[in-house]
Amino acid sequence: STIHHPHNVAPVGFQLGCIVCLIQSACLYLIVCFLPRVDKDRSCVISDTELQQALSNAMFDRENKGGVNFNEFAGVWKYITDWQNIFRTYDRDNSGFIDKNELKQALTGFGYRLSDQFYNTLIEKFDRQRKGQVAFDDFIQCCIVLQRLTDVFRRYDTDQDGWIQVSYEQYLSMVFNVV
Repeated sequence: STIHHPHNVAPVGFQLGCIVCLIQSACLYLIVCFLPRVDKDRSCVISDTELQQALSNAMFDRENKGGVNFNEFAGVWKYITDWQNIFRTYDRDNSGFIDKNELKQALTGFGYRLSDQFYNTLIEKFDRQRKGQVAFDDFIQCCIVLQRLTDVFRRYDTDQDGWIQVSYEQYLSMVFNVV
């Protein structure tokens, strides 16, 4: 089957300033790698107990000293606050949520050029409260999934024309490696 990726979509991270790209990449890595392991009850909320267990289980302890030093904690804190700042930038009405138009502005700012129909799909997929808007954690998850799918697509789009041809099994592998 052939999958189309719009021609005018710039690679995410190349259209932004490098600082935002680095923050985005680091945050995506942190959340993809650690959030599922920290959020044991899959509530999408990290409780005090879960955070304490994560910190004491060396998940953020790079030096394997049985705890998190100031620099490691500061790094984690910076990633979280950087994501919050990005979220607040695009939450134009300060509602604490990002609606379809704000999501479109955010993703356009990240270099994506997507149809209104696709933004409806994103809202439907990532709006757990079913209010036509996404919360902070849903926004991060949306960005992570979109970036990972884009990265996988780019690996197959060797001539960078926005089109790839993959077998059904390759397609399934692409999707299941992201979700």
